[in-house]
Amino acid sequence: MNRRATQVVGFLCEVIRSPTVCKNGWLIMSDGRTVLVLAPHTDDGELGCGGTIAKEVERGSEVIYVAFSSADRSLPEGYPKGTLKKELTCATKVLGVRKDHVVCYDYDVRNFHVKRQDILDEMLRLREEYGPTVVFAPSLNDLHQDHKIVAEEARRMFKRTSILGYEMPWNNISFDTLSFSVLEKRHVDQKVEALKCYESQRHRAYLNSDFINSLALARGVQVSVPYAEAFEVVRWIMP
Repeated sequence: MNRRATQVVGFLCEVIRSPTVCKNGWLIMSDGRTVLVLAPHTDDGELGCGGTIAKEVERGSEVIYVAFSSADRSLPEGYPKGTLKKELTCATKVLGVRKDHVVCYDYDVRNFHVKRQDILDEMLRLREEYGPTVVFAPSLNDLHQDHKIVAEEARRMFKRTSILGYEMPWNNISFDTLSFSVLEKRHVDQKVEALKCYESQRHRAYLNSDFINSLALARGVQVSVPYAEAFEVVRWIMP
């Protein structure tokens, strides 16, 4: 970790008492909040923070999962329209998210820039309805055009809320691992099982169970725990 990152984490660890804790000089996620997960497409939330979703549900946090596109245009040949919505329902159920807390919009994949204001307006409605205490969104360094829109509009809309950017290594040339959510094996297993619901996407290399486990192990090594997920600190509001 570079000097600037060390200073940022050191500061956060010094001043924040709840809902985060520090361990061995690292900022570690903890429990007790209303969590809003913003996924540009179905499966992005599970990939970026599926283990943390499972942990937060287990701890009694209210978790709201919002996908902005069912990405029907990305379905392989032979799969009917709506397949990814059904797979999202399956995946979030595995993670323990309440069915009425799962939202899936139908913005056209790779064309979010055309509906940027509409997406911001949806976020305003989400902010007013749920009043989240922490928001998970794609990294601001994510190269995918849709992910970039969601990340930027999340920062704009939730600027008075804590925001963490989740990791998607295939889309991130750079990613600052400033915050960690410490996971147990059961949380990683739930993440793996949830992603198995995406039968239509099984050809994607990043859905490989070995990859999911390896990344959780690698992030755990960084903070001397068995498993973890890493996040960029976009915004952190001290309680």
